[in-house]
Amino acid sequence: MQKDNRISIREGAFFSFISTAFKGISQVILIENAVTGLIILVAIMISSVSIGIIALLSACIATFIGRFGGTDKAIVNQGLLGYNSVLAGIALALNLEGGWRWAIALAGAAVAALFTAAMMHWMRNSQMPVLTFPYIILTWFLLLASYRLSTFQLSSNLVPQDLSHWKLQPGGTIDWIHGLVNGIGQVYFQDSLWSGILILLAVFWASRKLGLYAVLGSVAAGLTAYGLGAEITLLNLGLYGFNAVLTILAVAAVFDAKSRLAPLTGLIAAAITVPVTASVDVWLLPYGLPTLTMPFVLVTWLLLAAKKVIPKL
Repeated sequence: MQKDNRISIREGAFFSFISTAFKGISQVILIENAVTGLIILVAIMISSVSIGIIALLSACIATFIGRFGGTDKAIVNQGLLGYNSVLAGIALALNLEGGWRWAIALAGAAVAALFTAAMMHWMRNSQMPVLTFPYIILTWFLLLASYRLSTFQLSSNLVPQDLSHWKLQPGGTIDWIHGLVNGIGQVYFQDSLWSGILILLAVFWASRKLGLYAVLGSVAAGLTAYGLGAEITLLNLGLYGFNAVLTILAVAAVFDAKSRLAPLTGLIAAAITVPVTASVDVWLLPYGLPTLTMPFVLVTWLLLAAKKVIPKL
């Protein structure tokens, strides 16, 4: 009987650990739900099994660091230490080449957990959320290291470009369905229609309200980008949508949903991410770096900070 109790305790600990890891995956899109995280992991694996494995291992590494490092149990169990690690692991695996990229991706995931914990401490007094800032800065630094350290081999897709010779590439046929679905899927670097649909279903599983906001965020970004003359290729890939999706969820639903104007403020915030995305993208062109979720962080911090002074926003 005592042996059975030990087995039950171990099984309970294992399932608790895995559940927390799945929450780390779901917290990328600001949701604390293990089932949502599992569905999203399946969506990633539909496109790439290896990237799915990296996402899961990254979440597990962050969970391990949090649990055995003595972090506040509430923070760890909600997956709040894991989402930056998940994004860092995926981003580094996708944007680096060579035999060391998997090891670098997992090491980056571990450092992202430490960076997240440090940012939580630094920003405690401001009462502002850390968001995905740790993953962004860490990923940019490690990608830039490729210019000085041969172990870091930058992907051939990331090519520094001279702004004086940069030209827009207009034209093409817009595919609204793929563009809007990809705007949600790109939160996890997914440009597959089925992966995007599955990720959207995962959001609806957690909350119909959040699912509706995710759709509205992608629509708002698509219409804004189209109206401002964005490149159709980028629209179809959803590259103007994912920051808007995260922003509307953060501003209208997650961090301050009490205001009656929260839905409108969220839509405006989602639209603002479009020119911010374009600006950050151009700023990074000479370095060959991806925009990642910096527009989401900038616009969300802007709106949440403004609400502390103008509470009816």
